[in-house]
Amino acid sequence: MPPQPRILQKVLLLIIIFSTSFTTAFYSYFLLPSEQKLSVGDALNLPQLLTPGIDHHLSVYVESNKNNVLKINGYPVTQKIYKYNGEQAVVTEPGQLNLSLKLFGVIPIKNMMVDVLPEIEVIPGGHSVGVMLQTEGIMAVGHAPVYRNDGTYAYPAKEAGIELGDNILAINDSKIKNEKNAAELIHQFGAKGTLKLLVRRDGKEKIISVEPEFCQDTKTYRIGLYIRDNAAGVGTITFYEPKGKKYGALGHMIADLDTVDQAEKGRIVKADIQGIKPGKKGDPGEKIGLFDGKELEGNIEINSNFGIFGKLEEPLVNPFFKNGISIALSNQISEGPAEIITVIAGDKLEKFDIEIERVLPQHQPTGKGLIIQITDPKLLKATGGIIQGMSGSPIIQGGKLVGAVTHVFVNDPTKGYGCLAEWMILEAGIVHKEAASFPEIMTKSPVFMFNL
Repeated sequence: MPPQPRILQKVLLLIIIFSTSFTTAFYSYFLLPSEQKLSVGDALNLPQLLTPGIDHHLSVYVESNKNNVLKINGYPVTQKIYKYNGEQAVVTEPGQLNLSLKLFGVIPIKNMMVDVLPEIEVIPGGHSVGVMLQTEGIMAVGHAPVYRNDGTYAYPAKEAGIELGDNILAINDSKIKNEKNAAELIHQFGAKGTLKLLVRRDGKEKIISVEPEFCQDTKTYRIGLYIRDNAAGVGTITFYEPKGKKYGALGHMIADLDTVDQAEKGRIVKADIQGIKPGKKGDPGEKIGLFDGKELEGNIEINSNFGIFGKLEEPLVNPFFKNGISIALSNQISEGPAEIITVIAGDKLEKFDIEIERVLPQHQPTGKGLIIQITDPKLLKATGGIIQGMSGSPIIQGGKLVGAVTHVFVNDPTKGYGCLAEWMILEAGIVHKEAASFPEIMTKSPVFMFNL
């Protein structure tokens, strides 16, 4: 082969090798999450460039809201330029970092915000609790048609001005005890004419007159309301933070609490599990609990997509983790074996094996961060999988709290979703939501830079 083609081949080969390495390195940067959370002491891992000679073309600019958030080889990053060759970069204090990767110091390649959280230790839960709404009487949670004899229908309560979230305290001066009692009073007084309902709305009470209708289907007088008394069901505590006496539970919202316009939306009390209705395909099971206001009691201050949160009156004790465990962030969770803690009889906490099948990308806060499957033979035999009342059961992996059981797959009760623990502790206020104000803080922060 003539010399010239050989030289061209070598040049072409070098270009291919250079381009492949260059592209691979940059592709790895594009795959980095735009936002992530790290705990104090975690390494800040950045991909290594594969081709020697191009590292001086890349710079990483680091903005921080304070000094000492990041250290390289044990030295705090200060206002200097670093030539970074794979040294150990560790986050060492709570705060925020904003990383900006630039080519030739000008062309932006990747921006990444890192929220550094303090190490948090909590007591895992698993305890069954009854959720009590902070209401008197009954709560209006929906409107329903009342069908007349002639086939037409009406909405008496809605037409009279009853709104969702109203607390109905009494009917014709008779106090309402529960749902059943309310239905009895409506039928009893409805047969005689107009009903006078004592209603509390936005902290104020007033009388609303309602004309009841005789329902063809039930053969009773009705006013066309879906109602709930103050018992919202059984759930499970996920964690307890001893310093602030704060707890998190359920891992999902309680819809009825959305209509309660009070600082304290309700209470949780201890629940003893008296029975189990196993779940099966298309028919989710449930825990049957007896509420007990002793030993475990707390308020409900927050109701969100990540669960309910408040304070316990007495410390929570877990026989498996007496001294507490750390919270695992999403980047510390892996697919594979894990376990949950829950109650299936009485008040006995038990551990059961599960499998974390997927860790879902968390580009923004969401109550569904994990896909899990129950694998423990004992739990499968007792419950068929995930059932109502199990929501909030803590998920433990590698000795850390990674999340809480939330929703079941209706077509496969052995599988379901989990809510990440990191979102729950932020929602509980255990760690300040610093990321929300991060861009504003950055405008006045020192700017650091090191070269890649």
